[in-house]
Parts: sequence; structure tokens; C-alpha cells
Amino acid sequence: MSSAEVEPVCNLHDEKLKLFCHDHEQPVCTICRDSKVHNNHRFTPVNEAAQDHREELTGILSLLRDKLRFFEQINGNYNKTDKQIHAQSQHAEKQIRECFKKLRKFLQEEEDARIVALKREEEQRTQMMKEKISCLGKDIKTLSKTVQATEKELRAPDVVFLQNYTTVVERAQQSLLLDDPKLIPGALMNLPTHLGNLDFNIWKNMKQIVSYSPVVLDPNTAHTDLIVSEDLTSVKREKKQNLPENPERIQSYPSILGSEGFDSKIHSWDVEVGDNPVWSVGVLAVSAQNKVSDLTKLLKISFCDGVYTADSGTNRPVDLTVKKKLKKVRCYLDCDKKKLSFIDPDTKGNIHTFTISYTERLFPYFNTVNAHPLKIVAVGVSAEPCLDKN
Repeated sequence: MSSAEVEPVCNLHDEKLKLFCHDHEQPVCTICRDSKVHNNHRFTPVNEAAQDHREELTGILSLLRDKLRFFEQINGNYNKTDKQIHAQSQHAEKQIRECFKKLRKFLQEEEDARIVALKREEEQRTQMMKEKISCLGKDIKTLSKTVQATEKELRAPDVVFLQNYTTVVERAQQSLLLDDPKLIPGALMNLPTHLGNLDFNIWKNMKQIVSYSPVVLDPNTAHTDLIVSEDLTSVKREKKQNLPENPERIQSYPSILGSEGFDSKIHSWDVEVGDNPVWSVGVLAVSAQNKVSDLTKLLKISFCDGVYTADSGTNRPVDLTVKKKLKKVRCYLDCDKKKLSFIDPDTKGNIHTFTISYTERLFPYFNTVNAHPLKIVAVGVSAEPCLDKN
């Protein structure tokens, strides 16, 4: 037996350590047991104590392994989150650059068109002035010759002067009959047309290339089965994506929330449901985002198997009477009056109204279980000045 395998002995009595003192939590020999130091202590054979402690340590080891697996799982999610952050940033940068590229193209075309209009007016007005200057130059030349001739006759001897007098007077009087030139009204450039409210008018023309969505979807809340459009206004269900777990993400249902919650004032948004056979729209309280059991804070209307229902989570869903199939649904949230209404925007008819019994921020909620998208309808952009009527 090698020195590494020699069985330990008591360093006081040089005896084998056959007992385990539970009070001192250490192996002892039989002589130690009878000593005053271990008087009235509890002892167990070493093999039994080792077995008990091995079982206890095995349980702790199992907990440690579970904790290690959890830590490794979270670490894996951290790494996945890190990659997702980078991917999101790259995607957002691409979208930002494309947006500004479109805006720059519009601004360049707008600038070119305005410069062309400016130069066209300059050319027209310059041509008009050239014609006026040419005509007036001819008259000036005629008058100049008449003045020189008349001055010459005035210096002539008396007899010659009298002989030519009639002819000179007639020629002078003829020149006096030339129409007097007039200053030209409106001859200068119409600068207000080109410069007046220039930036505002350019902005107003931008309405043709920009849109405004009253609700923007938050991809970080989307179930992993959902795909969100690049402009964050449309969502549909596809295959499961390999996304990191994050507290905001809805895990239980193929659902997604709007990026902004509302707890005051009036808010309205239209959802295009089209031919989607199964969908739900409504609002969800922020505290219920990932609580499967807390459906009392989800207010929604749904369409499934050709039936429209309203569901507050507190009672059984209520069947709704809808005269024609809905293509769009308007969500009208009055936070101050604690009312949530669903309206058919085509007929302006009320579909259903909920009374809200709790005070929390409410996030727009969307649910779809197939590839048919739900889309938030853009609203018109107003570029008219706001005038104080008081």
C-alpha cells in the first residue's frame, strides 16, 4: 500500500479512526470517545456516518448541478441576446439608411424641380427684358441722332439755318412722337413663390412618401412564432424563430404588443384583419404580460370558426352580432372614461364596448395563429399650419 493510500489514524492516540463525533463533526478513535473532551457526545461508526454524509452531499451536488445547468442556460441566453442585439442594430441601421436614402432622393428631386422652376422664370423674365431693352435701344439711337442733327443745325449760319428749319423741326417733332417707355410692373422675380414657407412646403409635399402609424409593434414582445414587418406595422405567424428569452416576450400565445402603453387621454387605431380566419385584437394590462392565469386583464374581441366573440377573462366569452364580415377593426380607447370600444370603421357601427375596472397602462394587443397578417392602418399626415382662432 502506497503512502497516499495509508488509512489515517488519530494524531493523539495513533489508533484507527473508527467513530464519527457528531458534536465535533470529525472522525475519532475509541480512546477519544472515552475522553473528557467527548463526554456525552453522539457517535456513529465511520462507515455509517460517511454513508449519511455522502447521501447529503449527493443531494447538494444534485442541486449544484441543477444550478450550474441553470447558469449555463442563462449564459447561453445571454450570448444569444448579445448576438440578437447586434443583429437588431444591423437591421435597424439598414432600415434607417434606406429611409434617409429615400428622403434624400425626394429632397434632391424637390430641390432640382424648384431650381428648374426658378431658372425657367429667370429665363422668361430675362428674355422679356432683353426685348424691352432692344426696342428701347432703337428709340434711344433714333433720339440721339435727332438731338445731334438738331444741335448741328443750331450752329449753322442764319441763312442755312432758316433754309433747313422746317425739315429739322419736322424731324424733331417726329421723334417726339415716340412712345415714352414705362417701368414694367411685376418685372422682378416672384421670390415668394420660390422662397415663401420653403421648408414647410417641402415638408407638405413629403406626405406622398411618408406615413404615420398610431401604433408601432414591439418585436421584443412578439411570440417566437411571429414575424414582424420591417416597418413594425404588420405581424403574421410563421415557423418558430431562434430568439433569446427576454422578460418582455409573450410565451403563451402567438401574440404581440404595441410599443407604447396608454393610461390617459383617447387613443384610436385601425387593424386590417382582411381574410384572416383566426385573430384577436384588444388591450393588455402591463402586469399581465406573461401571466397565463391573469387573463382578467386582457380585453379583446376575437374571430374564430366564423364567430365573433368578446372576452374580458372574467366571464365566458360573449358572442357578437356582426352583420357583415369585418375587414378592419377600430380600437377606440378612452382612458379617462375607462372605456374600450371596437368599431367597424366602414360603417362606423359599434361592435362591442368594455368598461375597464383597473388602472394600469394598457398596451395594444394582437393575436394571429396563421400566416394571414394583421396590419395597423396608417393614418393621413396633416401638414397644415395650426392657426390660433382666439
